[in-house]
Amino acid sequence: MKKKIFIALVAASALAVLAACGTGNKQVTAGGSTALQPMVEHASMDYMKQNPEDIIMVQGGGSGVGLAQVAAGSFQIGNSDIFAEEKSGIAANKITDHKVAVIGFAPIVNKSLKVSNLTQQQLIDIFTGKITNWKQVGGQNQKITVIGRTAGSGTRVNFDKYGLNNATEINGPTQDASGSVVQLVGQTPGAISYVAFSYTEKLGVKALNVDNVKPTYDNVKTNEWKIWSYEHMYTNNSNNNKIENRFIEYVKNDKKTLEELGYIRVSEMKVDRDANGTVTKVK
Repeated sequence: MKKKIFIALVAASALAVLAACGTGNKQVTAGGSTALQPMVEHASMDYMKQNPEDIIMVQGGGSGVGLAQVAAGSFQIGNSDIFAEEKSGIAANKITDHKVAVIGFAPIVNKSLKVSNLTQQQLIDIFTGKITNWKQVGGQNQKITVIGRTAGSGTRVNFDKYGLNNATEINGPTQDASGSVVQLVGQTPGAISYVAFSYTEKLGVKALNVDNVKPTYDNVKTNEWKIWSYEHMYTNNSNNNKIENRFIEYVKNDKKTLEELGYIRVSEMKVDRDANGTVTKVK
């Protein structure tokens, strides 16, 4: 009799464990864009305090990684600065786009540089290697060091498309994370690169105007400053996505943190832009 009771208790415990696993914590990995990473990291901490049953893991790696991994099912959320349609090899019909914010990008230089404005053509000539010394654009006699972004970077795709008119950057040193870019530019006299607005006020660097237009949030909202993109959080269509969608909505509606970290709410934009780059006014 005791043996039967023991077996019944073991079976009941096993069923309880299985039930807990079925309704317990689920880990969601959100990875990709380093431009969106600060927002996702901050939001994940606050979200998990309010939803302790959910676990949100945040990674970087670049927009290309985010799109590829969410399409493959390795990430539950793929963070990206670009539309999936802009990345070759991505089955955009298998993933769903969630625009959570807008972000501006700006060229940055070492703070000691005596240049504050470039024409777009000068910017193109610098990044394509035609201009190699700052004295050619009104600065001091100093060699220009161009620091690019790695091939999978959404920041690079947007900067090349909207800042350089799709010109091809020269081969040179590259960095895959915005924080690393800022550090390298700040330590290298004569250096130039580009980052999201949220990184432009870091120690040792300054943002440049282009065609006398300042890289400000108000100018992004009207498309007067054209180097910007949506911040996307993609989910895989084959998943349930209940937790993913709940977290994405949390990110999208966290107005205070979005503003503090240098992002613009999509609802504040005066224009809309599609994957082909076509801009229309918001009615």
